[in-house]
Order: sequence, then structure tokens, then C-alpha cells
Amino acid sequence: MLPLLLRSRQQQLRTVLPRPTAAATRPYHYTSNQVYGYREPVARSLPDYTEEQLSNRAQASNLLRFVTYYRSLGHRLAALDPLSLTPADPSALYQLDPKRYGLSEGQTFDVDGILNTGSSGPQRMGLDEIVARLNKTYAGSVGFEFAHLPNVAERRWCNELVEKTMATERGTDSDAKKRMMYLLSRSEVFDHFMAKRFPQVKRYGLEGAESMMIVMDELFKASSGANVRDVVIGMPHRGRLNLLTDLLKYNPASLFNKIKGNSEFPEDVPGAGDVLSHVSQSVDLEYPGGQSPVHVSLLHNPSHLEAINPVAAGKARAKQFDLLERMTQSSTSSPECDIGDRVLCVQLHGDSAFAGQGVVMETLALSNLPHYTCGGSIHVIVNNQIGYTTQSFNARSTIYSSDVGKIIDAPVIHVNADFPEDVAIATKIAFEYRNKFRKDVIIDLIAYRRMGHNELDEPAFTQPVMYKHIRGRRSVPKLFEQKLIEEGVVSQQQIDSIRDQYSAHLDQQLESSYTYKPEADTLKGKWSDMVICKADVTKIDTGVSLETLKQVGIASVASHGVTPHSRLAKFHITPRLNKLESGTGLDWATCEALAFGSLLLENKHVRISGQDVGRGTFSQRHAMLVDQSDEHTVIPLNHITPTQPGKLEIANSNLSEFAVLGFEVGVSWENPNRLCIWEAQFGDFFNGAQIIIDTFVSSSESKWLRQTGLVMLLPHGYDGAGPEHSSCKIERFLQLTDSKFEYDDPTPDNCNMHVAYPTTPAQMFHLLRRQMVRDYRRPLIIAGPKTLLRHPSVVSNLSEMGPGTSFQPVLSDAPSDSAKRVVFLSGKLYYDLVKEREAKGVKDSVAFVRLEEIAPFPWEEVKSTLAGFPNAKEFVWVQEEPQNQGSYTFVAPRLSQLLPEGAKLRYAGRKTLAVPATGISARYKAEQAAVIAGAFA
Repeated sequence: MLPLLLRSRQQQLRTVLPRPTAAATRPYHYTSNQVYGYREPVARSLPDYTEEQLSNRAQASNLLRFVTYYRSLGHRLAALDPLSLTPADPSALYQLDPKRYGLSEGQTFDVDGILNTGSSGPQRMGLDEIVARLNKTYAGSVGFEFAHLPNVAERRWCNELVEKTMATERGTDSDAKKRMMYLLSRSEVFDHFMAKRFPQVKRYGLEGAESMMIVMDELFKASSGANVRDVVIGMPHRGRLNLLTDLLKYNPASLFNKIKGNSEFPEDVPGAGDVLSHVSQSVDLEYPGGQSPVHVSLLHNPSHLEAINPVAAGKARAKQFDLLERMTQSSTSSPECDIGDRVLCVQLHGDSAFAGQGVVMETLALSNLPHYTCGGSIHVIVNNQIGYTTQSFNARSTIYSSDVGKIIDAPVIHVNADFPEDVAIATKIAFEYRNKFRKDVIIDLIAYRRMGHNELDEPAFTQPVMYKHIRGRRSVPKLFEQKLIEEGVVSQQQIDSIRDQYSAHLDQQLESSYTYKPEADTLKGKWSDMVICKADVTKIDTGVSLETLKQVGIASVASHGVTPHSRLAKFHITPRLNKLESGTGLDWATCEALAFGSLLLENKHVRISGQDVGRGTFSQRHAMLVDQSDEHTVIPLNHITPTQPGKLEIANSNLSEFAVLGFEVGVSWENPNRLCIWEAQFGDFFNGAQIIIDTFVSSSESKWLRQTGLVMLLPHGYDGAGPEHSSCKIERFLQLTDSKFEYDDPTPDNCNMHVAYPTTPAQMFHLLRRQMVRDYRRPLIIAGPKTLLRHPSVVSNLSEMGPGTSFQPVLSDAPSDSAKRVVFLSGKLYYDLVKEREAKGVKDSVAFVRLEEIAPFPWEEVKSTLAGFPNAKEFVWVQEEPQNQGSYTFVAPRLSQLLPEGAKLRYAGRKTLAVPATGISARYKAEQAAVIAGAFA
């Protein structure tokens, strides 16, 4: 029987939560199954064909087949290559011959329900006119791929929009043409200026693909007109400086100051900085006729191509959720805002990278998942038709570089970058599709690269034919300027004035760069309460009142009308309630839940993402309860109180590490008040995300002053699982830290990320809370438990998490004059050693010191701990991992500086090994026994 207090409290929390109907108004973060953060794209539909249209389609079935094939294959006849090096597809020419469909010249047809003309009702057209119309629509300088879309409504919508738009006279007004010319001309001026003033700088200019500026301008303008408040951009180096200094209003003086070798940070701000082509910018843009200004954020990117994609998507989703939350709380705004309504993610790619980098496919795979969708991204492939020196036939196995987008049935719009007006139309169509269906869409901007991979390369070494064509043609800006002169839209004098004025402006900014003083572009807006850390804070009060802890603990297993699995009721729910009543014996999952719930009550959100995180890899967490009859799901911690400010998002991910971890980095960048956790199914699964760890997690603050409080939970520990699933390779993370190496170094330790291997549930509780209590954010890498999750000795009491308590970087046996040997260690091996010490009866002579946090190295804690064993003569580091792995190589040179004069640190553990652990069970057992024995040898 449960104690009366707990029975009463649980009964109170078992109140059945209402399941709102589709028509009911509900908070932004719920759907009818009451799961916070579960957001599906809103289904869109179109009315079916009328009876008359269906009858006409049946009567003119040959024409219908012909039109359908033209929609499917017209792009293979389109003039998409500005270099005219790609011939039309002969098979498409053959398949789009009207004679194949029994059609002949002179025939007329009613095209109602077959071809969209912009008019309703019957409309007769001759075959010649139909073919001309189809050719103009689908085989001009724009090619469309919509036929693969599985949703009939989407295909019809796309066909209608395209045929109404492309088949009519696409007259662009003079002001729009002037705007395009303005952007194109200034882009070329910038590239020429850079080539003249900084001829040895690799600027990765936009020459040959200047129409990218048209795409971005149209997207910003369309966003403003659709009341999209924020645009988040992830892009590589190609054309980045052009976009920054023009549309995004980045100060050229800052750019030139950086080129001359100066830091982008003020002198009093620490940081390694980054290269020119990774600069970021945030700016508010206003467009005539727009509903609101649009805030554009171009994110920092690393040199690893496409790694920014999931980060941008994650930031866009988090930004949308913060905005939706504010709208929900406002009495003047509707809470029925769909995901993607107010925030747009734009991802720019290179053609070879889009086809070749696996993170592209991983990020696309997240696009429609309920806990990862950002409401549809617009992908822009700036297609050079070459990758470094690799031509397309060596760079991909498909016709187009965009073909990988078909794994999510994304529509593709190919457009010849030589035609800026058509580029603008293609962009508008892409935006309208994304805004209508909240799904990803791809613009394949087919251009060329006038220079080599960078301006110092000679591309003709490997592509002589291509570059003969390129060097024999006028630039895109010059061609468009000539076109507008011939149309009477502008004069040569006006063009010269635009170019001269911009060139003079850049000269002026170059002069200003000599006195330019950079500012720290960080910790603004939502981050304004954070500080730039100058010295690590490892101990801080993270305790919580015992009353609150009990309240959270009870709420964490309240079923709210859900009928959980009978085994959960017996082995998870009831034991937790009993232990909470006694205040003792709390296991790992319980203390984790107490950390989450207490943060939620303090107006912090928590998002835990990864494979199987709701239940937990080892069936330990059960943060979500699933009804056994209808799979209705509830997150108990989201109902601690009716008005709790924070929410827990359980984001069970797909089987991706690279993209999912990158996504969580983006989420963590948006708001410091959201605890973002990525949990690996097993510790070594982070291997697939190493690029994200190297280029974002460990280095974003040093390179870009971008803090992240991301937590990586990596199950670790040797239990006979073999080469994989045993180690989270803690040595890699320690190698990436910049914890100081010398004890005598007077500089305070200011470690770029924390690496911990906690051994008690209470320590885990404090680690998680410390992430959100401090006034700065740093990544936290936790070598998490496996067997310790249910180990009878691995428990904590409520009092260890009460007021005045905190995380302890070092846990030690009590000081003792009788201890002759001090054994240093981390992690689960401690419990095995305690058992062995008791068996040997050497508790008085052998003391254990646990390094719970390895980086930043706890110098002072270790030093004070050693003082408690004044008669110790032997000092041992013991670990389960091989000698070339684990913490030994990081800890040994530091520990040795703190030992008594003349003392040496002895290693006890496995010998060096090429893999983390053996896969031979007999050998594993022998090795493990030897490790334990070595601590006492």
C-alpha cells in the first residue's frame, strides 16, 4: 500500500487531461495527444475536378497523357545551362513528340481540367498553341520537377501556379528590373574591388552566380510581405561576402579590418576568431509594402561543407517556438499560429556538396518530423556545375545535384542564372509553395564559377573547355545591364553612376578600416542576462527545497488518465513514490526527473533529443507514458502545476547523429533558458557527429563568441559489450578542452567545455541544474551510466539535493592518517573497487578519490583532498579503458604536479589497444579482474 500522502497526491494528479477536438483552440505546443512540441505540417487540400472536367479528361485522354508527360519531362528540354555545355535529353525529345500520343497538327481540344490557362470553364485551343504553351512553361529557362510529389493536391496546386505564371507574358515592372540590376552590378563591383585591393585574398566571390542576390532579395521581400518575422540562413563560403556587405548591410570597414589581419573581437574579449568566409550578421530589413520588417540572421559556418544545415534548421525551429510562446501569452495575438508562419529557414548549398555530403540527406530527413520540422526550408543550390576541380559526372550518380531532395519528395525548380527575371519568378514560386504547404523546396540556380575554387586557383588546368567558354562570355550583370539599356529602362550613365558610387563607398570604407574598432557581437536580446565567462564556476548552489523535490517526483509518474504498462506501474511508478516518501534510495532516473521538473518550475524549458529518449535506451527514463489501449501519450512533467512556466519536450529522433546533434546546437543557440540535451543511444554513437563536435560544440564560443549550454549524454562503461557500445571515447572530448595544463599558471581556468563522469544520481541532478543556474553557458559532456542505472548502491537521498547543496567536482573517502595508498579514478569502476576493498579488508589503508568532473581539471579540490591523506606514499590512477584511451593521458600530467615531492603516479588498467574493448568474453573478464586487482597490487 502506498503511504496516505502519496496516494492522495497521486490521485490528484491522475485527473484525466482533456483531449481537445480538432476544432478546439489549444496552446501552440499541443496537439490532441497532449505532447509538447509535437508539430505536424498542416494538411492542405484542393477541391477535386468537377464532373465536367473529369468527363473532358476522359474524352481527351491522349492530350491528358501528353500534357502529363510534358509536366514530368519538360525540364529535360529546358535551356538551363548558361554555358550551353549540357545538351537536351534525346529521350525526352522522343517522349514529348505529340505523335506518340496520337495527336496531330490541326486538332483542337477543350483544355478545361487538363491545362491551366487562368480561365475557368471550357476553352478550346489548337495543338500548336498547346505545345507552344507547354514549351514556354516547362522548357524555357526554368525547369520544374513536381511530378514525383505523392500528394495529388500538391501536384495540382504546383501545376496551376506554374502554368498560370509561366505561360503568360512575364513582364517585370521597371522598378523591379532596376532593383535586380542594382544588386547584380554592385555584386560585380564588390568582386572587382576585392580583386584589385586584396588580390591575394581568397574571397570565394560570386562571379558567374550573381543571380543568387536576386534569389535572396526576393525571399526577403516575400517574407516581409507574408509577415514572416525572421529568416535564418545557413550558407557556405561562395558569395558570402557579397551577400553580407550588400543585402545584409555588414560594415565593409569591419571586413577590411579583418582582411588586414586584425581580430574581429575587442582587445579585452578572449577568442581565437575565425576566417573571413565564416563571418555572420543579423540585421532588420524593411521592404515597401511589407507587413513587417524581417530580421535576417546569417549564421556562422565552419569550413566543413553543409554542416551548418541542421544548425540553421534547429535555430529556426527554436526561434519559431519562442515566438509562438509569446504570441500564445499575448491577448492580442492568435495562439493558432502554425509552425513556419513567422520564421523561414533558408539553406544555401554548393552543387557538389549537396549531392555528396551525407549531412544534407540527414537534415532533409528531419524536415517533416514532428519534433524537428521548422515549417519548411527553402534550399538554394548555387550550382557552379563543378566542385573544386571535380566535374558533375564524377561528383554525383544522378542527373541533377538536386535529386537527393527527392528522398523527402521536395519539389525542385531549376533556373538558368543568366536570366535574372526568371530567377525572381522561380524564387516566388518556391516561396509560395513553402508558405502553402510548410515543406522543403529546392531552387537549383544553375550558374558557373568565373574563377577557380578560390581566386588564386587556375581552373583551366583541369577544365580547359569549360573555362574557354566562361572566359569568352560577358558577365551576368553586364548582360542584364545591356538588356535594360535596349529596353529603355536605364541608361549607360545611370549604370555607371551606380557602379561608381558603390566603388567610392567601398574605398571610403577601406579608409575607415584603419581606425575601425570592433565590438563584441554577442549576448544580446534573449542572451542579455548572460556574461562572457572569465573563470569557470564549478560549484554553485543548485539545491532545491525538499517540498518542491517531492512535488516534482510525484508528478513525474502521474498518469493523467493514461493506462501505463502494468510492469511500469509495478517496477517504475510505485517504487519511485515509495522512495520519495522515505526520501532515500533515489535512483538515477528519478534524480534526473527531479532536475528537469525543478527547472521547469523555474521558467526554464528542457528539450531532450535522441534515439529512444522518451523511454530511455535502457528502459530507465519513462518521461513519457503511453496508454496501452490507444497509444495516447502524456508527458507527466508538463503537468506538475496547472500554470508551470516551463515545458519538457521529448524529441525521439530518427536514426541520425550528425544532423540531430547539429539541430540541437541550433536550438541551444537561440535561447539560454532552454536546457538542450542530446543523448546517444550508446556513448560511441557520437562518432557520426564528430564534425559537429569539432566545429560547433567545442569551439563556437572561441571562434564566434556563440555560447551553447548543450548537454551530451553518452552512456559509457565496460560491461562486456565489445569494441562498440563500451566507450564514449572520453579521451577525445578531453583532448578538445583547453583546461590549463600547469598548476602554477596564474590564469584562471576558463575551459571551453566541461567533461564529467558522475557516480551518483545526486551529482547528475546538480550537473544538469548547474547548466541553467550559472550566468553563462558552456557545453557539458557527461559520460553517463549503463549498469549504474539500476545498481543497488547507486542511489541518493533527497537531502543531497536540498537547499545549499551543489555539484562536487571531487568525491573522496574521509580524510585519514592511516591511508597509505590513494587511488584516483572516475565512473562506475568505483563500485567494483569498493566491493573488492571490503573483501580484502584494506579500507583503512586504501583511499579512493573520484574525479567527478575531469575538465576543467579540479586542481584545488584535488590538492585539498590529498592534504587529508598525509601519510600516503602510493598514488594510483585506475581506469577500465586502455592506457591510450580514457582519461589517463589527460589526468596524469596534471595529477603528477600535485603529488608530494618525489611521488609518482602509477597506472593500473588495460594496456594500449587499437579498439576500446575486446569482443571475446573470456578475455574481457580476465582483463576486468586484472584492472581491479591492479588498484591494490
